[in-house]
Amino acid sequence: MNTPPDSAQPLLIVSGLSGSGKSVVLRTLEDLDYYCVDNLPAELLPAFVANITASAETPPRLAVGIDVRNRPEGLIQLPHSLAQVGGMGWQHRLIFLDTEDEVLIRRYSETRRRHPLSLDGLPLADAIAQERQRLKPLIAIADRVLDSSQMNVHQLRRWVVTELASNTRPGLSLLVQSFAYRHGVPGDADFVFDVRCLPNPHWDPRLRPLSGRDAPVREFFEQQEPVNDYLGHVAAFLDHWLPRFESDTRSYVTLAFGCTGGRHRSVYCAEWLAAHWRDQGRTRAVTFHRELE
Repeated sequence: MNTPPDSAQPLLIVSGLSGSGKSVVLRTLEDLDYYCVDNLPAELLPAFVANITASAETPPRLAVGIDVRNRPEGLIQLPHSLAQVGGMGWQHRLIFLDTEDEVLIRRYSETRRRHPLSLDGLPLADAIAQERQRLKPLIAIADRVLDSSQMNVHQLRRWVVTELASNTRPGLSLLVQSFAYRHGVPGDADFVFDVRCLPNPHWDPRLRPLSGRDAPVREFFEQQEPVNDYLGHVAAFLDHWLPRFESDTRSYVTLAFGCTGGRHRSVYCAEWLAAHWRDQGRTRAVTFHRELE
């Protein structure tokens, strides 16, 4: 029988209603160095874990998304699949995201996405009801059911970092967000950095439609000496002081970078600094771009 090299290594099963935020949770876990797989057939879970365990470089943390896109019989058999995984020595937890029906209907209306069960003209409300019925076997065995009805993307990411990932991996986590000053400064930030003094690609018609995550905008900033100088000073400041927060038993620190529109400068700086800390291997960093998400 294969056993993970460290019995404390976790396997998180992320499930829930379509539109409840499962993708946000998985993306955040991926930022926190989890090896993530979405929409895995439930009956293949034991084989997947066995294959990962047998690998020469076993990922330290796994997260798997399992939801209504699975075959109904696979969802019913999930408890047996989890029992097999437990027999391999992995500590599994099932996280289920629930959301009120009216909130789900509003989210689908705003995003214009199609519900996975909305086939052959099935009304959205009926699709949600059918989904709840199919997912009952998962709710019954969930280790944690989270109601995400009143949570935005940023709040859900924060919950993953502070309530979920911190239980399996101690140490300081950073929530790095970008914002537009014209929409207000985030009230929960520990540090706020104003980057409106930096060159603005908004005035370049080629770059204006893009964001700080796009390659042409990154290349623009990389060629700007003031940007490199600014980021160097901010990184040096935080590299010096963040360990003090960690030694003070803080589990997370929120950093906010603001510019005029929250699209170019602040986004680039947030992504750059998050990558800086990830490259060091000392600190987990999750990004959130308020004006883009």
